Amino acid sequence: MDELPEDRETLLRREYLSQTARINWHDLQTYYAHGSVVTISADLDLVEVAVQLGLDNTDQFQAWIAAGQVAPVGDERALAWYERNQELWAVVAPPWVLVQQRDQ
Repeated sequence: MDELPEDRETLLRREYLSQTARINWHDLQTYYAHGSVVTISADLDLVEVAVQLGLDNTDQFQAWIAAGQVAPVGDERALAWYERNQELWAVVAPPWVLVQQRDQ
């Protein structure tokens, strides 16, 4: 029996999962300066957020934004992360770099 091709969501999930990694805030300064870094609430799944971005799920993003779960990294948070060179989980979902701080 022939295998069915994977759907876009499955492919995106696999790709983003393989690209998710820890990174220190200092290494993200160029992306932050360009306004490309978005913080994701710790109660969301980072990969799932990237997948929904890749699927252009506007309704879901509007809900997350309205709930304060997805937002650009603000200056105050960026400074705090810079001062301690915060380690974050990150994944690139062009044109954005999604980051998430998790308690360790």
